Amino acid sequence: MPKMKTKSSAKKRFKLTGTGKIKRKHAFKSHILTKKSKKRKLALTHDTLVHKADENNVKTMLCLK
Repeated sequence: MPKMKTKSSAKKRFKLTGTGKIKRKHAFKSHILTKKSKKRKLALTHDTLVHKADENNVKTMLCLK
C-alpha cells in the first residue's frame, strides 16, 4: 500500500501548534479592503484555531491521523 500524500493546499494553509492544535488564518483579508473598517481588518490579521468540528478533516489532509 503506498503512503498517503499530504494535500498541498492544506500544508500551505495550516500550521501545528506545540500542543497539537491547528492554527489557521482568517478569510476575507486579501482584497476589497477599502470598504472594511480598520477594526475589522485588524481583527482578521490575527491567527486563530481550527474549530473542533473541522479538526479531523484537516488532520486527515495533513496526514496526521
